[in-house]
Amino acid sequence: MISESSGRLDDLLRSAGEASGRSPAPLERWNPPDCGDIDLRIDREGVWHYAGTPIRREALVKLFASVLAREGERHVLITPVEKVGIVVEDAPFLAVDMAAEPYEAGERLVFRTNLDDLVRCDTEHPLRFEPQAGADGVRPYIYVRRGLWARLTRAVFLELAERGEEREVEGRRLFGVASAGAFFPLAPADERNGT
Repeated sequence: MISESSGRLDDLLRSAGEASGRSPAPLERWNPPDCGDIDLRIDREGVWHYAGTPIRREALVKLFASVLAREGERHVLITPVEKVGIVVEDAPFLAVDMAAEPYEAGERLVFRTNLDDLVRCDTEHPLRFEPQAGADGVRPYIYVRRGLWARLTRAVFLELAERGEEREVEGRRLFGVASAGAFFPLAPADERNGT
């Protein structure tokens, strides 16, 4: 279970470097020419590769991530002078940590990505759960920005599931998670109970 202490949230904020004042690049103001695709790939585990080799410099990966966006089904890096497509095998980010902070409607969940972005779960940054075949059940994601999602790691998903509750939504009993006054359904309550 997540600690409700402010210390846990403070640790999360510190590790994400929120005090650094880093803000996203103003991609919406740039309109560069599309220069095609480059051999850059983000694998299912969130590792960035160039020409088949993992990029080990975290600062470089964070720089690339700051200019990443999704346009339709295509992921692109956008700079003032060019736009290039890259391959993303699943989601470009992983949600690797979670805490709760007080909120006017109860509490709000805060996620930290593998690249130290902080995402506060609410209606603008919702959770989504994709059904998976076999024993995997569902694959959980949280919206980050610019059409980009972070997949929750297994450990974070297990913590999230511990916070689950049943609610009546439009005449159906659902199991899901609440954050910032919003409810994010995971599954029908009868599926969870095995009936």
